[in-house]
Amino acid sequence: MNEITELPNTTTSNDLIVGKGVSFTGTAVIPNRAIINGIFDGELTARELIVEVAGQVSGTIIATDVDVKGVLGSTVTCSNLLTIHATGSIEGTMEYGELSIQRGGRFAGQLKQK
Repeated sequence: MNEITELPNTTTSNDLIVGKGVSFTGTAVIPNRAIINGIFDGELTARELIVEVAGQVSGTIIATDVDVKGVLGSTVTCSNLLTIHATGSIEGTMEYGELSIQRGGRFAGQLKQK
């Protein structure tokens, strides 16, 4: 039986969803949210990036807000709030406006506040 992951109930036609078990390699420009529960490798520009617990993102990311519950290994430019949840892990170079790391959240790399 396939496991169904509950998605935010406010998804719009301007969102990108990479589901669990799905891999995407390439470039994506998303007007609203990119919700990653699978694997994304490439260049991503979005208003908001949400990396779910099963999500893995690598590449170059530009977003207003970044919310990490999974794995993010990238160069990230986040103009507003970068949040690393207890299950989240980031390795790379991060530029951010504000930073929030929950207990258990992990970061290795370089941080630079805008």
